[in-house]
This record gives sequence, structure tokens and C-alpha cells, in this order.
Amino acid sequence: MSLRKFITNKTTAALAVLITAFANTSVFAQDAAAGAAAAPKVDMGEVYKSVIFYILVFLAVCLFIAIIGKALKVYELSREAQGKSVGINWNRVHASLFALFLVIGLYGVYWEYTVHGSMLLPDAASEHGKKIDRMFNLTLIITTIVFVATHILLFGFSYIYKYSAKRKAYYYPHNNTIEKIWTIVPALVLTVLVLMGFLTWRSIFFKVEDPNNKPLQIEVTSEQFKWSIRYPGADGIVGNKNYKLTTASNTLGIDFKDVNSRDDEMADEMVLPVGKPVKLILTSKDVIHSFYMPHFRVQLNTVPGMRTIFEFTPTKTTAEMQQETNDPNFKYLFYCAKICGSGHYNMQKVVRVVSDAEYKSWIAEQKTYLNDDLRKQFNLPVAPAPEKSVADSTAKDTAAVKTNQVALNK
Repeated sequence: MSLRKFITNKTTAALAVLITAFANTSVFAQDAAAGAAAAPKVDMGEVYKSVIFYILVFLAVCLFIAIIGKALKVYELSREAQGKSVGINWNRVHASLFALFLVIGLYGVYWEYTVHGSMLLPDAASEHGKKIDRMFNLTLIITTIVFVATHILLFGFSYIYKYSAKRKAYYYPHNNTIEKIWTIVPALVLTVLVLMGFLTWRSIFFKVEDPNNKPLQIEVTSEQFKWSIRYPGADGIVGNKNYKLTTASNTLGIDFKDVNSRDDEMADEMVLPVGKPVKLILTSKDVIHSFYMPHFRVQLNTVPGMRTIFEFTPTKTTAEMQQETNDPNFKYLFYCAKICGSGHYNMQKVVRVVSDAEYKSWIAEQKTYLNDDLRKQFNLPVAPAPEKSVADSTAKDTAAVKTNQVALNK
């Protein structure tokens, strides 16, 4: 067989193989397309809402910056190899970036104050809350001034004193005057802030009780994942309790041997009279929770086996806060501010601040914790039936007389 014929045969065979492969590939592609069309479409959702999307974007940006950096490095090395001057003055570039970051950072501070600042809580709705807000605002003003001043100096000096071959840096290792200034001044400022905080907390926790205006006692018991609110009865004193007395019918473990506990009342919400001091008695049945009333600037842990106490005076009713916030649906709430388990998010209760008359009307409708079952359990006498009032007796007697008269006339 000649060489030409051999090459022709090989070429023909190769073409046949390519044509066969192309035909098979086309058939496979058609089958795949038909299968994709027949398969149910899967909704991938909005990709940009997934964490993986942002991770990939971040990695892509990092890769892009690395490529740009390598390209610039090659450019610099090529100029150096050719004996040419430096193409990019990196000292000037870095200094300009410092100046740019200063401007962006200062705008960020302004944006935080104007945007996130409007999201802060309204003015405190309690007497001690005003002191806490005053202390917080003073601390925020001082730290903001220091933050802005130091960053202007830091980034400004980096820009102004960037490297230049025309001048030489001066080595300045130590200065006693500067050391004294930046040691004594912050120490004095921090001392003032610490003393203010100490005096504020001291005024909150160490109050002299006014015998003419005794605080309203309210016991709040936390457990996974709910709150139980107990009000005192006519005696104004919340009775004792003991965890050893906890049963299915006595879930709070109230000790009814204590006479003060027999008239205590349970409530589904916390109702407070405005202008009246309130003494919170906080306990926990299981784990540590955190009782948090943001609008009243109240936060205290509830610890199993302990009674923690916090006293405050509400100064704004719910209706007043609705007007102040221009929100007719506004409600005071108290939460658990410590992650205590899977149902932590559900631990919240409504707080209503009302006038004294509204509070008295509401408290009169609440039911006592002690019921007939608990009376039998603790061998207490069954509560007597409520006595008839004179008005009710008179009305019933009058109705009976009228009925008799109608019967006689017939």
C-alpha cells in the first residue's frame, strides 16, 4: 500500500470517527435538553439573600485586588529592570488613601448619629432613668469629641508628613510634658465619669423609703419560657414562697402559712400607677434570666434561690407615650435580656402605666392566687361567700314586694 493511500484511509477513518462522535454528542445534547425541559423547575430563591453568595463576592473582590496588585508589581519591576524612574509614588498614594478614609470615617460618624441615632429609645419614662440618660449622653459626647479629634490627628499627620526625599524624619523618643498631659487628663475625665456612675447607682439602689408613700410591691417570677406576676392584696405585702412547696396546683410554691400571701393576686400583665414608686421583687424557678424594661431603664438578673429587688417610679402613662411617639399602638414591654433557651424570644409581657383611679379599678378585678383547691391542700378554711350589700338586699326586697302585689291583684 502506498503512503498516499495509507494517509487517505487514515484521514477517512478519522473523519468518520469525528462525524460519529459529533452525531452522538448532538443526540446526547438533545436528550439532555429534553430531560431538562421535562424536569420540574426548582425555585432557587433570591440568591443574593444567601450567605454563600456574599462569601463568593468577597472572595472574588479579594482575587481581583490580588490580580491588580500583581500586575502593578510586574509593572514596577519592568521599569526597574529598564533603569527607568519609579512609575507610581506609593507614599503619595498611601497618604491620599489615609485622607480619603478620614473623610469617609467622619461621614460615617455623622451617618451613625443621624440614622441610627434616631432609632434610640425615647426619653426615659422613670425618675431614675433621667439620671441614667444624662450620664449616658455626657459619656457619649466626651467619647465622640475624643474619637473625632484623635482620628483627625492620626490620619491628618499621616497625610501631611508622608515620606519625602527632601526632608529627614526627626527621632523624638520622649517628652515628659506630653506624657503628663495624656495621662492626667484622661484620668481626670474617667474619674468624673466613674464617680457620676457610682453616685447615680447609689441613688437608685439605696433609697430611704417614704412612710407616707410606700412603694407598690410586685413579684415577678421567671421560668422557661414565661413570666408570672403576683400583686399584693389589701395588706400591700407580697407573701413568702418556698420552692419545696411547688406542686401542680401551687406552681409558684406560695407558702400560705404566711398570712400575707393569702390575699395575693395574679395578673396577666403588669399595670402600674403613674407617679407611684414600684418595688419589683424578682425570682426565678429554673435558670438565670434577665428582667429588662428598656423604657424605664430597668434591668436586673433573676437568679434561682435569690430575691433581687429594684425600685423605680414611672413618670409617663402609656397614653402619654403614645402621643409623644405619635404611635397609637405603642406599648411598654418587659423582656428577658439573657438567652435562656429555645423559647427565649417569647418571654415578654405588656406593661401599662395608668392613672391611680384606673389602677384601682383594674386591681379590683384581679383574682387571688389562693383558690378552694389550695385551701384544702393547706387545710385552710373555705372562703366565705361574699356578703350582700345593703343596696342589693333593698333592691331584691323591693322586687319581691312588687311580685307579691301583682299576684294579689290577680
